[in-house]
Amino acid sequence: LSIETVKDPEPRAEDIVIKVHRCGICGTDLHLTSAHQFSFLAGSVLGHEYAGEVVEIGSAVTGIRKGDIVTALPSRGCGHCDTCRRGNVPLCRNETGEMGGFGEYLRIQGHLAVQLPGTLSLADGALIEPLAVSLYGVRQANMQPGDRVLVLGGGAVALTTIYWAKRLGAGRIVCVSRSRRREAMALAMGADAFVQSGDNEIGDVAEALGGPPAIVFECVGATGIVARAIEHVAPFGTVMSLGFCTAPDSFVPAMAGNKCATLKFSIGYTLRDFEHAANVMDKGHADPKMLITSTVTLDDMPAKFESLRAPNDDTKVHVLIAGT
Repeated sequence: LSIETVKDPEPRAEDIVIKVHRCGICGTDLHLTSAHQFSFLAGSVLGHEYAGEVVEIGSAVTGIRKGDIVTALPSRGCGHCDTCRRGNVPLCRNETGEMGGFGEYLRIQGHLAVQLPGTLSLADGALIEPLAVSLYGVRQANMQPGDRVLVLGGGAVALTTIYWAKRLGAGRIVCVSRSRRREAMALAMGADAFVQSGDNEIGDVAEALGGPPAIVFECVGATGIVARAIEHVAPFGTVMSLGFCTAPDSFVPAMAGNKCATLKFSIGYTLRDFEHAANVMDKGHADPKMLITSTVTLDDMPAKFESLRAPNDDTKVHVLIAGT
C-alpha cells in the first residue's frame, strides 16, 4: 500500500461526494491483497466500511443535503440486472465497485446512501457495512425462532453474526474458535457458550447446544471449514458460508447428503440491511462498537494493515481519515 495524492472525485448527476471520517479495515481487504487469483487491481483505492459527511450533491439527487452524516453501500449498480432487481447491488456485473473509503473524499450513488440517525456516531456508521454483511447472511439462512445455532470463527463477521442471530430469535448459540482471545466478546455479543476447537469439538458443541445445530454459520474463510460445518450440522439443517475462502477447498458430498443438509453461500447485502442496521444499532443487547479494538491515522494505516496479516488481538481496526 502507498499513500498518494489523486484528483478529487466529482459527482455525476446521480452521485454525492462525501468527506470520509472513518473507514474500517476488512478481512477481505487483506485477502484480496495477498497475491493470489482473487486480487484487487493495481492502483485500486481500498476501503468499503466508511462513514462521512456529504460535501457535494449531484443534480438528480433528492433527499440528501450537504452536511448530512452518511454511510453507503460501497457499490454501483446498473439497476437492471437480476442481482440489482434482487437488491444485492454488490453482485452487479455491469458496474464497478465503489471503494475508496481510505481516501479523504469518495463518490457514491446518492440512492445507496444511508443517513445515520442522530443517536449514532461516525464510529457506529463505519460498522454498518460489516453488520449488514452478517444480517444478510442470517436472513439468507432462513433461521427459525428457537433454532440451535453454531458460529464457526471469532472474527468480526462471526461476532456480528452472533449479534444478529441473537436479535432475530435464535435459541442457544455457540461460538467455536481455535483461540479464546475473543471468548468474552462472543459471549457479550449474544453467544450462550464458547467452545475451543479441537478433537472433542463435535460433542462439546452438541452438549452446549442441547443437540446438533440446525444452522451452522461458517465465518472463518479457510480450507476445511465447510467440511467441518457439515460434520456439525443436524439432519435437514443448513450450512451458511460467510467466510469468503478464496483457495480451492473440498468436502465429501455424501456426508452432506446423508443429512439432507442444505449448503449455501452468501456475499453482499441490500440497502434494507444497511437501513435496518442503522435504525436499530443503538437499541440492542450489545454495543457493536466493542468490536473496535484499534484506531490509527491514515499515515499509520499501511503499517497497521500489514501487521494484521499475522496473528493479532485486533477485531476491527478503524482508520481515522478526518475528525474523530
